[in-house]
Amino acid sequence: MYGFEAMTFNIHGGYLEAIVRGYRSGLLTAADYNNLCQCETLEDIKMHLSATEYGPYLQNEPSPLHTTTIVEKCTLKLVDEYKHMLCQATEPLSTFLEYITYGHMIDNVVLIVTGTLHERDVQELLEKCHPLGMFESIASLAVAQNMRELYRLVLVDTPLAPYFSECITSEDLDDMNIEIMRNTLYKAYLEDFYQFCKKLGGATAEIMCDLLAFEADRRAVNITINSIGTELTRDDRRKLYSNFGLLYPYGHEELAVCEDFDQVRAVLEKYPPYQSIFSKLSYGESQMLDKAFYEEEVKRHCLAFEQQFHYAVFFAYIRLREQEIRNLMWVSECVAQNQKSRVHDSVVFIF
Repeated sequence: MYGFEAMTFNIHGGYLEAIVRGYRSGLLTAADYNNLCQCETLEDIKMHLSATEYGPYLQNEPSPLHTTTIVEKCTLKLVDEYKHMLCQATEPLSTFLEYITYGHMIDNVVLIVTGTLHERDVQELLEKCHPLGMFESIASLAVAQNMRELYRLVLVDTPLAPYFSECITSEDLDDMNIEIMRNTLYKAYLEDFYQFCKKLGGATAEIMCDLLAFEADRRAVNITINSIGTELTRDDRRKLYSNFGLLYPYGHEELAVCEDFDQVRAVLEKYPPYQSIFSKLSYGESQMLDKAFYEEEVKRHCLAFEQQFHYAVFFAYIRLREQEIRNLMWVSECVAQNQKSRVHDSVVFIF
């Protein structure tokens, strides 16, 4: 709970905490989603969104609308809000906000490298990159042939440089190596962010360490499920798990030897917080696991707003807004492809 931060937090963080709580009140409600699910065309979706905070971003878009346009404009709103908060922030909040974007930087690096490997146009790839994860030399990634070059030519000057120390090899980049690189980078990033939050102390450390531990555990489960039936060895799999979280260390030992989804389920059911997630799934139903994890993540991020005087609300808000954009993308795709019967399959209600 609160320590002495309640006395001094508002000097530097009070204004921005008020702003982020205001932004949060603009998130779509269950009633908004029910209206969106009734839409027949993308124009109807635009009309419903015009009454929300997305209105100004979509009002000048000409017909015919595309799903990518809706997602792009909604993401632009998130980016504008993030930049406003970053401009107003002082240390250590500004560093905390920068940490939030490192995950997107990793995804963008992987997207460019994978696209180049499959001979895709660099300009086309850059358009698909997440705007929160852009950095100056990102277009140069296309020239790298292996991890060492990737680091030496491009990433040495980015915030991701310290995370590359574990995955610099001279092996040529192929799909398997790129996935290992992504997960190694994420592991180093999450561990670094976790230590930074612990150093901040107080309610920020308490809430953020819990949120990051959940993220680390979810990644461990996804790595295990995605590596079943591949040539990734048990030791390699174990190396990709973060060194913290509820599953660390004993759960990791058990996950490393799992060979099918039901074995993963048996491991996680020993941990009460994850037991409730798997109770929603029938045996062998791994495709609904992502949605179950997203629902749990949304619940935890909403709870972060129940306390005051901490930075976790910024992290929680950005994650909730990203989930909202995923929801809008799913609804838009279902409407565009005339698959309205599936519209509730992947929508995660936030409120």
